[in-house]
Amino acid sequence: MRNKLTLGVVLVSLTLGLVGCGDQPSTRAVTGGLLGAGGGAAIGAAAGGHAGTGALIGGGVGAATGALTSP
Repeated sequence: MRNKLTLGVVLVSLTLGLVGCGDQPSTRAVTGGLLGAGGGAAIGAAAGGHAGTGALIGGGVGAATGALTSP
């Protein structure tokens, strides 16, 4: 369980770090959505849940974070 939590923290940290790399809010939203979906699917599958649900949640959070951050 601890390894899964550590993986989740690392993936979220990487996602947030990479989301701010774009110049335009739309670019950051797309990048954040894709990274969030990938991370959410990985965390969902590793935690024993549904990868699709994790991808939807992660993609939504990543897109919102990317759109709301400043360059």
